[in-house]
This record gives sequence, C-alpha cells and structure tokens, in this order.
Amino acid sequence: MSSTAPASRTSPFWPALVADAVAVLVFTVVGISSHDGSLTSAFGRVVWPFALAAAIGWVVARAWRDPARVWPTGVIIWAVTVLGGLALRGLSGGGLAWSFALVTAIFLAITMLGWRGLVTGIRRGQARAAAS
Repeated sequence: MSSTAPASRTSPFWPALVADAVAVLVFTVVGISSHDGSLTSAFGRVVWPFALAAAIGWVVARAWRDPARVWPTGVIIWAVTVLGGLALRGLSGGGLAWSFALVTAIFLAITMLGWRGLVTGIRRGQARAAAS
C-alpha cells in the first residue's frame, strides 16, 4: 500500500479554481451575447450571482482539499452554482425561465464536471501506464 497522497491532493488548487471561474465566465459571456447584446452593460449584472454561488460551492465542498474530483466535489460545486446562481438572479430581479434554468444546469454540468472527468480519465491512464 502506498502512503503517497493522490496527485489531486498534493497539487495546487488554483488551476481548478480558474477552470470553474472560466466556466462561469464563458456561460455568462455566451448568454449575454446571445440575448442581451451589450456585454459591457450586462456583464456585472449577470455574472455576480453565478460567481458568488460558485465561490459558496467551493466553500461548501471544501474543494481545495481535492478540487478535481467529480464526486462529490464537482457535483456539489455545480449544484450550488446552478441553484444558488438561479436563486440570486431571481432575488435580484434578473428573471427566471425554465428554459434558462435548464440551459444553465446543462452548460455548467458540461463545463464544471467535464474538465473534472477529463482529469480523472488522464490520471487513470497515467496510473495504468505506471503500473505496467
């Protein structure tokens, strides 16, 4: 049995934090450019609920401990980002439509869970290569 910690626990957490932030920013920019048109006037109004919710998700999941794990870390961050972001958007008068909630959940699942799935696959491949 190896006493070495998994790579995700010994590597810095900031790349994962950046990846999640990029997911939220891309979601926001794509949404604004598709619907609002003016990125400069809508950016601050649209991004803050999801950015704040993602930060809360990181705290709830204690993501700095193992940020690349899909379960439970990624799922918790994703769920808090989606639910919290939608709630904050609604409370701030941003309006909510079921189609928006669905697109939000799907886009953020693909991006926030997707990069974690890729990292997991790469690590498994590296572990198999090292074992053979």
